[in-house]
Amino acid sequence: MARRLLGAGSATVLSAPEPEEEAASQDPGSPHASVGSPLDGQKEYKVSSCEQRLISEIEYRLERCPVEDPEEEAPWGDVATEDGVAPLFQVKLRHYKIFEGMPVTFTCKVTGSPKPKIYWFKDGKQISPRNQHYSLQSDPDGTCSLRAAAATLEDDGNYTVLAANPQGRVSCTGRLMVQAVNQRGRSPRPSSGHPHGRRPRSRSRDSADESEPIQERFFRPHFLQAPGDLTVQEGRLCRMDCKVSGLPTPDLTWQLDGRPVRPDSAHRMLVRENGVHSLVIEPVTARDAGIYTCVATNRAGQNAFSLELVVAAKEAYKAPVFLEKLQNTGVADGYPVRLECRVSGAPPPQIFWKKENESLTHSTDRVSMHQDPHGYVCLLIQGATKDDAGWYTVSAKNEAGIVSCTARLDVYTQWQQPAQSTKPKRVRPSASRYAALSDQGLDIRAAFQPEASPSHLALSPGLVESEDL
Repeated sequence: MARRLLGAGSATVLSAPEPEEEAASQDPGSPHASVGSPLDGQKEYKVSSCEQRLISEIEYRLERCPVEDPEEEAPWGDVATEDGVAPLFQVKLRHYKIFEGMPVTFTCKVTGSPKPKIYWFKDGKQISPRNQHYSLQSDPDGTCSLRAAAATLEDDGNYTVLAANPQGRVSCTGRLMVQAVNQRGRSPRPSSGHPHGRRPRSRSRDSADESEPIQERFFRPHFLQAPGDLTVQEGRLCRMDCKVSGLPTPDLTWQLDGRPVRPDSAHRMLVRENGVHSLVIEPVTARDAGIYTCVATNRAGQNAFSLELVVAAKEAYKAPVFLEKLQNTGVADGYPVRLECRVSGAPPPQIFWKKENESLTHSTDRVSMHQDPHGYVCLLIQGATKDDAGWYTVSAKNEAGIVSCTARLDVYTQWQQPAQSTKPKRVRPSASRYAALSDQGLDIRAAFQPEASPSHLALSPGLVESEDL
């Protein structure tokens, strides 16, 4: 059966004895077989680049998200911050491939001060210590393990262990691949009469099984989702998302103008649980501009798509600013009037006018809006009326921002204009001669004339008391 599913070179995976034989072959006092030994049926394997990106994405999220502390978990002891040591994995989790029904154990060893708390996750979801399917164990020497006595197809996935203390967090992930076994390929429990635990099979049946071809289907990669051309401002974040199907799971690589894109602090290649692959660039620089090609490859072939990334320079965007603002203006009834200003910005801003709370959306024969390429903006009113009086607001807007200014327009009739008079007021002299002041200054004649009689003063309606000045 192992030869049929994994090939002749991997047949040793299924050469493990049945559970009864395993118990008999081990010493009653000896510990359980170590992780990855042939006795528990686990075989270590190397994950693909796609799986490694998914593992990196899971660890990135878990190290930054809150976790649920078990109720029985004891708090950390009083350890000085300067004396603490961040968690560190001395032995990390490994990746295993097994058949369903077999036991599996993930083991790691972590150090740190104070002693780190251990949390287990499957595909990003925390595993409760009260879970009956998994057995979680932590030893005083820092060795931690997760064991499933009989793996099922639902156990296939990524298992992450997170170690945390006040000094920091660290995580590592192991991949478990659980393969199904055909019902006809499983041999029933051997009887005690056969010392080797195997049911005798005919030579012809064995040879027929070995020569039987393995029927396996492959599908060429196909992109279900792909982005189009992008324009991103320099210094911003750029994310290119795509989704691909294929069997076996395709490996994705990214190229910029034909050269491979290497992951670094500014370029990250991630894959989410829903199968969406992402190339994240942050911050975007002028060197990131060009033609990007994503290539998906598997045993059945390859497929690719391309897009162009245009990086807009920071100087290309400039928020609007008023070089000359609107001014409060007054005009006689029936005369034309202009409300003018000058504005600059890149790209050239759009202009919007409002009177009070009402937008002026289009020009008419009497009220028209004008703008030239040099930033001159004008609202022209032909034959102003009293209804045109009020507060006017002009706004300039582009991709970089928006700015506004407001001014008032007053419309008056000519006969309402105040007439200016230069005739000084007469002032009745008081006890102090220098108190005889008019709106033009000191009235010398009134100050030094003889005292006037009350009856004469009563006949002069233009006089005012000096105390009222």
